[in-house]
Amino acid sequence: MPAFSRRRVVVLAASLSLVLAACGGSRATLTIPPDATGSAIPPSTSSPTPLASPSLAAAFPVSLTDDEGTAVEIAAEPERIVSLTPATTEIVFELGAGDRVVATDSGSDFPDAAAALPDVADFGSVDVEKIVALDADLVIAGGLGFTPADAVTQLRGLGIPVVVVYAPSIEAVYADIELVGMAVGAAGGATTLVEGMRSQMDAIHAAVAGGTTPRVFYEIGYTDATGQIFAPADQSFVAEMVTLAGGDTITTGDPTSYEIPLETLIERDPQIIVLGVNPFYAPTAEQVAARTGWDVMSAVKDGGIVSVQDTEITRPGPRLPIGLRNLAAAIRPDVSLPVAP
Repeated sequence: MPAFSRRRVVVLAASLSLVLAACGGSRATLTIPPDATGSAIPPSTSSPTPLASPSLAAAFPVSLTDDEGTAVEIAAEPERIVSLTPATTEIVFELGAGDRVVATDSGSDFPDAAAALPDVADFGSVDVEKIVALDADLVIAGGLGFTPADAVTQLRGLGIPVVVVYAPSIEAVYADIELVGMAVGAAGGATTLVEGMRSQMDAIHAAVAGGTTPRVFYEIGYTDATGQIFAPADQSFVAEMVTLAGGDTITTGDPTSYEIPLETLIERDPQIIVLGVNPFYAPTAEQVAARTGWDVMSAVKDGGIVSVQDTEITRPGPRLPIGLRNLAAAIRPDVSLPVAP
């Protein structure tokens, strides 16, 4: 496999891993169609409502409990923060503390200022020595194995506070934003951010409520070689996003597994297939229709295959309202959605 193709596979695997970790699942490796194209539905380019001069002042030391149940003591307001997931990177920047981030993981591509920072972690690996050399005084890591447990243990053993987060639901995303806000000294800003997100997402859901509810399959990934299909697990915030966007979500039938058999998908007969695409995974409607056995589904027969920008939908961070709006536009194009603030 050419070097560039290998990189695409690794990046997609890491992206799916973050979705699964955030939702309570396990890793999977996907292959990429060679003739990927862009999203059929242009993603919103707006950002969440900027926080008005968020106060970074807070009473330290701070004691908090992370998502793995670990008590974390942060002695003073962190000045050299390392974020090891794209979502937590976005959260820290949105809270106005981005100027204190000294390094991120290789998947942190938003905002531009974060993408330019040094990388100290990649899919399944963390460079502990680099983090120590950067004199980090707070590390925010991903749960359920996204950040390797041995790296978390090693960093804590060196006296660096590590807060581990993952979100199996939208409410848990909100809670994680507030947890990160406490850790970086921006608790008030985090509350404001969550209130704004909740208001936007509630308004979008209200706009699509009460009408038709089509059966929707949101494709997280597909493996050409084996025909493996990846869909939202029953207990995942991605499944919740599809429901909030006005769809009858087709899930895997398992609370934590993200693989769905073709037979189950055919039995559920999606009326709409939503392809979650990104720069490294972008199947076309034509490719989907050509898959063996897929031609019997209503969405394929009736031309109900649409694409959305995946990142804002499956990344548990501040841009979820953007993702929900784009997802609702794909599922319910008949509805006039509220204008983004």
